[in-house]
Amino acid sequence: MPIPAIIPLASAVLSAATPAMRKAAEAFEAQALSKLLQPAFDTVDMSRSTFGGGAAEQQWRPMLLDAMATAAVRGHGGIGLAPQVLQAMLQRQEAATNGGTGA
Repeated sequence: MPIPAIIPLASAVLSAATPAMRKAAEAFEAQALSKLLQPAFDTVDMSRSTFGGGAAEQQWRPMLLDAMATAAVRGHGGIGLAPQVLQAMLQRQEAATNGGTGA
């Protein structure tokens, strides 16, 4: 099965998206990016970090990864997943509006 080409979203398509849809697409990308960062941080020797590691640092790591991923998505465009998710959301919405199932 061939992989479809990634087509940049037209401004008309983006204007059809509500702020809530954009926020949901960005939140999804931030969550995905956080999960992608997790294995990289699992290999870090935290005992040699600034704070010395420990149980507290281990417990706070997921929140740090979430904050880093959210900042990357909002400030730098993330990894480009949000526009694709937004496009899929708009396509599903259009299909549902036109009487389709959206599937």
